[in-house]
Amino acid sequence: MRDLLDHGVPEELHGVFPGHGVGGLARAMGIRFTELSPGRSAATMPVEPNTQPGGILHGGAHCVLAETLASTAASVHGWPDRYAVGVDVNATHQRGVATGTVTATCTALHLGATLTVHEVVVEDEQGRRLSTARVTNLLRPRPA
Repeated sequence: MRDLLDHGVPEELHGVFPGHGVGGLARAMGIRFTELSPGRSAATMPVEPNTQPGGILHGGAHCVLAETLASTAASVHGWPDRYAVGVDVNATHQRGVATGTVTATCTALHLGATLTVHEVVVEDEQGRRLSTARVTNLLRPRPA
């Protein structure tokens, strides 16, 4: 599927995304995966046009990036029997950024049979921490 390749998803993981590609929100925000595994994943996102009225990256955009990355890592962990549903997102914003591309790195804190917890750190192009998020996902059985 072209959508998945355009957003950095390796072919061997295309089955994790049945029928919906990376999703409309991730597509609209320009999220591109650069690494995908249950334990460690990474993605990039352009700052513009994902800004708030003050001209900096919107706090909600940080959260979308974090949840997209953590939920995808959780889905890779659960594949092929389970898929991830986000049940909690907690984010603290440490710094703003007005231009460029941000990079999010997702690290597993817990990979269970029914629940996963990931920490996601978003950084600017200079490697400065912009936000820290913790994302919890429930792993649901895939329909037959």
